[in-house]
Amino acid sequence: MTSKQRSYLKGLAMEMDSIFQIGKSSLTPEVTDAVEEALQARELIKITVLKSCLDDIHVLAQTLAERTRSEVVQVIGRKIVLYKPAKDEKKRKIVLP
Repeated sequence: MTSKQRSYLKGLAMEMDSIFQIGKSSLTPEVTDAVEEALQARELIKITVLKSCLDDIHVLAQTLAERTRSEVVQVIGRKIVLYKPAKDEKKRKIVLP
């Protein structure tokens, strides 16, 4: 992903609300599966990591991206933004520049 594409996705993510919260139980298989489904439906999602989660946020983001085969767009504060393009080009909602 180029810096221009990453910047474009960051701009889109600024207007979004978080759709997941990761708490003290950290990354469970259920959370990973739910994030995978959300990425298939939306392509770009924002996740909030609660203060009760003691894991490092950057490691958490990278692990989640590896498990869902997505890309980390941004980690800022306690927010993670992930992007995964739809497999079928006709169903893609986000067209990168």
